[in-house]
Amino acid sequence: MPEAEAPYLIVREGQLAGQRWSITGDTVLIGREADCDIVLPERQVSRHHLRIFRQDSGYYAEDLHSKNGTYLNGQPLVGVQRLQDGDELQIALCVKMAFIGSEATLPLGQVPTLQPPRRLRLDAEAHAVFILGREIEPLSAQQFRLLELLYRREGRIVTREEIVAAVWPEAVSTGVSEQAIDALVRRLRERLAEADPEHNYVITVRGHGFRLDNPAWRGA
Repeated sequence: MPEAEAPYLIVREGQLAGQRWSITGDTVLIGREADCDIVLPERQVSRHHLRIFRQDSGYYAEDLHSKNGTYLNGQPLVGVQRLQDGDELQIALCVKMAFIGSEATLPLGQVPTLQPPRRLRLDAEAHAVFILGREIEPLSAQQFRLLELLYRREGRIVTREEIVAAVWPEAVSTGVSEQAIDALVRRLRERLAEADPEHNYVITVRGHGFRLDNPAWRGA
């Protein structure tokens, strides 16, 4: 089926919001494993979590005995169920996506723009960081707090005072030296560079603080 005429899945919420995948084949496998057609690198997602397949004139969804389940329009997906235009699939309670059979389903002015995934993705609940689609070795608690602060600001500047409040909340009243902050930033840069030496994620904005440079990743 031509991609322009094919139904598709679009993520509704979270860091992948706006990303979409056309369903051009007879079967689409969704899960955490690299051999899936749609890879969702979330710990709550099973290796082979869900499949969507075409049969006769319709499309059907089947949960593949995943650990954390799949929900169709808020109800557990049991057995094989036919998908209707606009149905919402929630995978392991962490990824919400909609099945769109045609552009006409979307309200006027709300046709989604494809947003490619970012080079770095942080899962705060799982305390995990992914770079270029792969989970990196765990960061220290302080490194993770700093990265989470930068990540949530989405490229906006974070001041040194804000870093102290997020990383060393017990020291807000007494303060933390600039050398300690710089050392933490340096260690975080080194850890990220181990996974992606071609890109500097943490940018120093002289006289103001730091920001995260997290461009789109075209290799997904």
